[in-house]
Amino acid sequence: MQINGNAHLSYCTNIHAGESWPETLRSLEEYCIPLKEKISPGQPFGIGLRLSNESSEALAQPLVLKQFHDWLAEHDLYVFTINGFPYGAFHDQVVKDQVHHPDWTTPERLAYTKRLFDILATILPTGLDGGVSTSPISYKFWHKTEADLERAKSVACQQMVELAAHLVQLKAQTGKSLHLDIEPEPDGILENSRGFIDFYQDYLLQQGVKSLAVLLGSDEETARDAMLEHVQLCYDVCHFAVAFESPTEVIDAVLQAGIRIGKIQISAALRAPLPPEASVREAIRRELAPFNESTYLHQVSMKAKNGTISQFPDLQDGLEQIEEPDFIELRTHFHVPLFVEEYGLLRATREDIIETLSVWQEMGFTRHLEIETYTWEVLPESLKSNLQDSIEREMRWVMDTLKISE
Repeated sequence: MQINGNAHLSYCTNIHAGESWPETLRSLEEYCIPLKEKISPGQPFGIGLRLSNESSEALAQPLVLKQFHDWLAEHDLYVFTINGFPYGAFHDQVVKDQVHHPDWTTPERLAYTKRLFDILATILPTGLDGGVSTSPISYKFWHKTEADLERAKSVACQQMVELAAHLVQLKAQTGKSLHLDIEPEPDGILENSRGFIDFYQDYLLQQGVKSLAVLLGSDEETARDAMLEHVQLCYDVCHFAVAFESPTEVIDAVLQAGIRIGKIQISAALRAPLPPEASVREAIRRELAPFNESTYLHQVSMKAKNGTISQFPDLQDGLEQIEEPDFIELRTHFHVPLFVEEYGLLRATREDIIETLSVWQEMGFTRHLEIETYTWEVLPESLKSNLQDSIEREMRWVMDTLKISE
């Protein structure tokens, strides 16, 4: 839905199980149509669409894509952003680090992402910019040495150059500005603001611009402008909160570097302040244990008294460190509902969302806002509730925070 004049708010449909296009369309019919009537009865309602590789191959067929385009118009719906991070199955099986596979060192990732943009260029309404969010290159533990990491960055840069050239061509054909939104995540090759900015400046704006100029047959200044337009940041609030990064400082640093922010993913991490009492820490461990599930990675960062941050690959690893008296807070990459602030002794990083939205209202640095809580199926039983109602509650919480009326 359109908010604040020229921005758009929705939720990401990666919360719905189903990898095939028929399954994906059924979930849109089941959830988006009734949600639009409740949240946005008098204006079009935007969709944050998640397409698996399988779904994208089916939807890219001209007849199927035309049918979907017509379906959107019939129901007063539109798509302005696509989640292109998870390539394959994302529900009902172990995902963990495979969410990064295939990564940006592979031709499969490039082909998939190009296909998503081809789809988006067709269905995106005129006058809107469109984005596809993507993985932070790869999972860093798959690359054993610094040389391996540097090679991965270099290959990813060249593939993103090829994608940027494709987006320049799509803009020439359609008049629509499209951008790849790179999403830093804990334990990704790009896992925080410094890593993202360094990659952008040291790779994309160096060798990347030179290569793009060759592909475009342009000068480097034109290629640089194209890179800045077509490759941007996806600011996932949960991910930066797990890194203990200040939203204001991250946003300022990215914008000061001249890089654009293509999308805010509005999401909350789970955190646990760790008081000195051993008995309380044990109680916190017991409350965190139900979140230690087997489907997704729930990376952990723990802050010490001196301010240093220690990282652990998954929640089980963090639970084993709770007794360490030097740690004063644990944060884990578990997307929890936006409308709940406290879970017994546990908390959500909701203050980071409020700060991010406040900065956004002041600066208007992106037109895309997307709620992303994909963990409904794996929440502890006590926190599960009707999904349709939960999506509506999250939308209304964001609208209330932004003081937006229907």
